[in-house]
Amino acid sequence: MTRRSHPDDLGHPVRLPARVERVVSLVPSLTEALAATDPALVAGCTRWCTHPPGLRAERVRGTKNPHVRRIIEMAPDLVVANQEENRERHVRELRAAGIPVWVTVVRDLAEAFASMRRLITVACARPEPAWLAEAEAAWREPAPLRGVRVAVPIWRDPWLAVGRDTFAGDLLARLGAVNVYADAADRYPAADPRDIAARAPDAVLLPDEPYAFSASDGPEAFPRTRTVLIEGRDLTWYGPSLAAARERLAAALPG
Repeated sequence: MTRRSHPDDLGHPVRLPARVERVVSLVPSLTEALAATDPALVAGCTRWCTHPPGLRAERVRGTKNPHVRRIIEMAPDLVVANQEENRERHVRELRAAGIPVWVTVVRDLAEAFASMRRLITVACARPEPAWLAEAEAAWREPAPLRGVRVAVPIWRDPWLAVGRDTFAGDLLARLGAVNVYADAADRYPAADPRDIAARAPDAVLLPDEPYAFSASDGPEAFPRTRTVLIEGRDLTWYGPSLAAARERLAAALPG
């Protein structure tokens, strides 16, 4: 079989068949991006891959505990992963079994667009999808906000928040919002409600993932600060949802 070799986002050479037909995706954003590009591509994905709705693909457990043995049995043309969301040891195990693994790196919006373009057009050898151009066009618009201060918890017990050098933080900055944890030493710093309140944000954004904040779980911790429930996918997914995420986030944030 004719094979071609290309470096993934980490520079690791990945030997691929001339035509990639069956992909196992270990990242919800990548699953959505691939399925929106070519619905027949995704043969397997995690149980957290909720988009597109109704996707018919075998579930291979989660992002942190993929069913490595089953993936090897499936013998896909390619497994796609992400440096932050997946564990390196699982990538090594799959590669040791002869499964090509393409690892993406996404830390800001520019990297997201570049990474998705390479994954689709280089790794999977598909034409550039229309959704990618639509998403890029949406995020070229001027920032709709002017310095609104926000905090974004992503977990509780223990409380963690979006900090520096993160994809979510970059989206907030492009909207004109100021992340009160942008100067934190960690990318996802400890941030309990008292510390968040001390930083005096105009609003606390409570996404429904990775922690499922809701009207009855989260707002009560911030009795003196405005809270806004948002769809976590709008702030952390880097696939087709980006085309509409900017407008939804701008509408949700206080002006």
